Amino acid sequence: MRKIVLIIFVCLYFFGFSQQPTIQIALLKYNGGGDWYANPTSLPNLIKFCNQNTGTNINPDNAVVEVGSADIFNYPFVHMTGHGNVIFSAVEAQNLRNYLIGGGFLHIDDNYGINQYVRREMKKVFPELDFIELSPNHPIYHQKFDFPKGIPKIHEHDGKLAQGFGIIYKNRLVCYYSYESDLGDGWEDPDVHHDSEPVRQKALKMGADIIQYVFTQ
Repeated sequence: MRKIVLIIFVCLYFFGFSQQPTIQIALLKYNGGGDWYANPTSLPNLIKFCNQNTGTNINPDNAVVEVGSADIFNYPFVHMTGHGNVIFSAVEAQNLRNYLIGGGFLHIDDNYGINQYVRREMKKVFPELDFIELSPNHPIYHQKFDFPKGIPKIHEHDGKLAQGFGIIYKNRLVCYYSYESDLGDGWEDPDVHHDSEPVRQKALKMGADIIQYVFTQ
C-alpha cells in the first residue's frame, strides 16, 4: 500500500489534475543534537526553481517530518542536512528503511561536519549495504541540466573534491549523499552566504536534477 501511494505521487508529478500543488517534499528532523533545521531558505528556493524551470508543481512550502514518523510515507522526496551529530533509534532506522525500500527517496547533504555521523547511522538502516561513489555518467547528473563531471563544488570547506555517493537497493538508488559540495548552502538566499549567481545556479540546477531523477526513474 505504501509503495502504491508513492507511485500515485509520481503520476501526479506528471499529470497534475489542477493548478494546486500536487506533491510536497519534506525536511528530515532527527535526534542527536545536529542542526537538522540548517539552511531554512534552501528547500523553498529549490522548489521555486524547479517549478519555474522544470515544469514541476511542488508545494512551495516544504514539510518537516521526523525519522520515525509514519507521515514520512506521505513524501516521495525527503531532504536531510546539518553540521553535527545524528542518532537514529532502532525503530527510526527500521521506519526509514521501510520508507526507502517502499519507494521513497532520501537526499543527504553534508553541510560540513555530518559525514561521520550520517555514515554510522545509515549503517543501521542498511547494514548490508555501503555508500558507493556514483560515476559522472550516472543519470542523476544528466537530467534537465547536464553535469558531465558529476556533482559541482559549491563551498570550499576543506578544499576536498566534491563527491556524490549512493545507496542502491535492488538496483534502485534510494539515497543520494552529496559530500564536500554543500548544495544546500548554494540554494539559500543570496545574502546568506554571498555566493555568486553562477555558483547558486549550479547548486540549484544540480538540486533540480536530483528531484527530476527521483520522479522519472
